[in-house]
Amino acid sequence: MSDFTSNFWSVYVTVITLGGIIACLLLLWFSGKTKAMTLQDNTTGHVWDEDLREMNNPLPRWWVGLFIITCVFGFAYLYLYPGLGSYQGSLKWTQIGQLDQELAKGKEQVAPIYAAFAGKSVEELSKDHQAMAIGDRLFMNNCAQCHGSDARGGKGFPNLTDRQWNWGGTPAQIEETIAKGRTGVMPPMAAAVGTPEDVRNVANYVLSLSGAPHDSVRANLGRAKFVACAACHGIDGKGNPALGAPNLTTGIFTHGPGVESHIVSMITNGRTGVMPAWDSKFSPEQLKLLAAYVWGKGGGMPAEVAK
Repeated sequence: MSDFTSNFWSVYVTVITLGGIIACLLLLWFSGKTKAMTLQDNTTGHVWDEDLREMNNPLPRWWVGLFIITCVFGFAYLYLYPGLGSYQGSLKWTQIGQLDQELAKGKEQVAPIYAAFAGKSVEELSKDHQAMAIGDRLFMNNCAQCHGSDARGGKGFPNLTDRQWNWGGTPAQIEETIAKGRTGVMPPMAAAVGTPEDVRNVANYVLSLSGAPHDSVRANLGRAKFVACAACHGIDGKGNPALGAPNLTTGIFTHGPGVESHIVSMITNGRTGVMPAWDSKFSPEQLKLLAAYVWGKGGGMPAEVAK
């Protein structure tokens, strides 16, 4: 670990960098002072293609001048900017600092655009064409990679246009989901349910909750065993937005089809899904516009619906 706490590598990089530039200048100086052995006609005696002779002329002055300017520029750059080991440069420039400045400048430029939407509710913004156009761009650039360009999601990624909202679909809940992110955990429950046959029975009972094709005999047997799942999904299977537990009566399954094999796999192996937090990237105005865009896609619930 001493390599990471000592200043050896910083000194090493500094010596190699400055030494390389100084060596180039010394090479130019020595080459100008060294006298080559030439013939009386100022040639070196080397001949190619019978009559092409090598002359011993000095380097063009413009080339020498440009070479020196390049070396001087290198010294000036290394003085102003980081490049010599741990030396930060006289300007204290960093990539992160420049990025922060550019982001701040960008936010300042677009601030008047977002100011026009200040004070408006998500419901009002969802009816504003300009607000929705901005929300669409924000969604396409940041959310479509997972939820799809049409917001209908895919396997493992929720459809934002349907009626299934694991964490709640009111404007406030959607905005909180975008800002803070979510981590949905379905633990392996096979041991709590019982035998593999019990797991199959519970899977069929889950299918019966939404009226999906199922084995009614197994569903009746699985009703009592479903109590192991009721702590999260509720005794009626309608879920719990506070926990992110899905409503099983809708027949919508994010991680696969509504068939026995898939549900058995979910009960047996569990599943974890992560929605990253975006509050560090977006301003409050942008978060509200994104929430309005998602809510306005058709699947959101009215604001007065309780959590």
